[in-house]
Formats: sequence, C-alpha cells, structure tokens
Amino acid sequence: MSRPGRPAGPTDETAEVVLTAALDLLLREGAGALTPQRLHAATGVSRSTVYRHWPTPYAVLAALIEVAPLGPRERAGDPAADLHAEVDLLCDRLRDKPVGGMLQALVAGAALDPAIGDLRRRYIADLLAPFHAVLRDAGLAPGHADDAVAAIAAPLLVDALLLDRPTARDRAHRAVDLALAAR
Repeated sequence: MSRPGRPAGPTDETAEVVLTAALDLLLREGAGALTPQRLHAATGVSRSTVYRHWPTPYAVLAALIEVAPLGPRERAGDPAADLHAEVDLLCDRLRDKPVGGMLQALVAGAALDPAIGDLRRRYIADLLAPFHAVLRDAGLAPGHADDAVAAIAAPLLVDALLLDRPTARDRAHRAVDLALAAR
C-alpha cells in the first residue's frame, strides 16, 4: 500500500541541480557557502525543498560525497605497477578542482563543524582505499599496509592541502618501492 504525501527524497533532477550548484559554490567559496538559503538563490529550487533535504552544510557535503564515488579501477595484477598507477591518479586528483577542492573545503569546514571532520576522514579513506586493496592483495599484513599507505599518501596530502604546492610524485613512487621492498 502506498501512502500519499511527499517522496522520501528529492527527485533525481532536483538533486542534480542542487548538488551541481553546491559543488560550484564549494569550489568557489568553501563549505560555509553551502547554506539552504544560498542553494535556493543559486538554483531556484524552493527553500522548503532545500531545507527538507539539505538543512546544513554537513548534509550537503555528505550528499556530494555520496554522488561522487571514485569507483573501482582495473588493476594490472602487479602490485608495483598498480601502486604506481594509484600514486599518479591520486596526484592528478589532488591537483584537479573537484577532488582537491572538495578536500580543501572539508578541511576548512571541519574547523567550523567538527562533524565535517568525519566526512573528511571518510572521503580520504575512499581516496586511499585502492592503495589498501592493492597491498592487501599483495599479502601485506593490515598494520604494515596502513603504514605503507601513510608513507605513500601522507606527504602528497600535506603537499596539496597544507603547503599548497604540487604533489611530489617522485617521492611517492620511491615510497611505493620502499614499501614493496620491505614486504
């Protein structure tokens, strides 16, 4: 039996319009711009719809993370080649607007709302999941894999997010080689 009334979520079209505008605001102005009022002004979607589905910047960021999965990649089956490919992909993602901008906004947003820190950790975990998968498949113990991923990716994240400089691909590739040699 279906019940009359409002649907549980926004229509696909409404979500696309609002989240596209939200990503644009996020990249231009940061997480603080993701208010229902600003989203209404940017999209023309009724205020009540925006407030109902995305009442806070946290809700908007969570929705953006949900619709922007990184997706699985095909692997070559060679841990070294696969990790080097993941390093290159992560460097490109950190340089490019959607991922790099999203991370910068999540870092800044976490200062305003500690709950956004959970979203930042989740987003970074999604970015690093392919590294963990390759190392797990290569037989590295979980603790060693965590250390290897940190040695490979942490300097890239520091370069991109804190030092505002290009990521050091060569250093990350050397970290890959060291991590694999240690196994």
